[in-house]
Amino acid sequence: MRNIPPPQELLDDLCSRFVLNVPQEDLQSFERILFLVEQAHWFYEDNSMEQNPLLKSLSLREFTSLMFNSCAALRPYIAHIDDIYKDFTSYKVRVPVTGAIILDESHERCLLVKGWKAGASWSFPRGKKNKDEEDHTCAIREVLEETGFDVSKLLKLEDHIEVTIGQQRVRLYIIAGVKEDTFFAPLTKKEISEISWHRLDELQPASNDPISRGANGLKLYMVAPFLPSLKAWISAHPPLAAQKSEGSPKGTCVWKAKNNSSGGLMTSEGPSTKLVPEIQPTDNRPGKSFRNFKFDTISIIKAMEVGFSSK
Repeated sequence: MRNIPPPQELLDDLCSRFVLNVPQEDLQSFERILFLVEQAHWFYEDNSMEQNPLLKSLSLREFTSLMFNSCAALRPYIAHIDDIYKDFTSYKVRVPVTGAIILDESHERCLLVKGWKAGASWSFPRGKKNKDEEDHTCAIREVLEETGFDVSKLLKLEDHIEVTIGQQRVRLYIIAGVKEDTFFAPLTKKEISEISWHRLDELQPASNDPISRGANGLKLYMVAPFLPSLKAWISAHPPLAAQKSEGSPKGTCVWKAKNNSSGGLMTSEGPSTKLVPEIQPTDNRPGKSFRNFKFDTISIIKAMEVGFSSK
């Protein structure tokens, strides 16, 4: 059973790697610091828990409290953590989001991704912009992370739909003519549980609310507000070949996460055996590209073991 809280040594290591050892500009506001803490939380859930199956899974709020209590640089502010965390969650919903609407060759189906948690919604692949990141660069990065598909050569800056949902600006680029047998598999862990093609005529909800149910009963998030403009774009941009999609009205799954015996993921459920694209985001510094900052896990574990044995 996963019920052991992270030991102090692990918290110290996460604080050092993700919060203290970053460019000075990333420590100028609590919003930036909380993004770093969130990155440390992803690493803890994705890597530390895989190395030690007894470690307890923590919410971001729980993890933030532990980090503030454990990190000397953050400890003076522990009395204000409730306000700091509240401001952070409020800030996050105002960060611009970009992504892509991927259409098949018939323009009748689009690619949707399903979140990781139980009861998660389906949505277009998208995510929040990093500091000073351009819209299309963010879209390329987020789609690559969530689907493993590089849209950089297909993306046209003028082909996009933008809506404002609450206080958040959301821009999705239209990527049309993608082959049905394209290989899709997320590059991130525990974020996407399924990727499927879905017919547009089966997604039309009763309203354009951000959270809705498609005509096929599918739970959707940030899909409905884009459908009217998307259908208008399709009418003005007919597919090159007059072909009809043969996909199931309920969607055609092209990737689905499976748990293996060690708690990791098997990602072999797809129609193609093509390799994951080699193109990776180029800025891997912490605080610059949160999800794509990757450590050499084996080296870290060895270094931690050496440190523990010397004490």
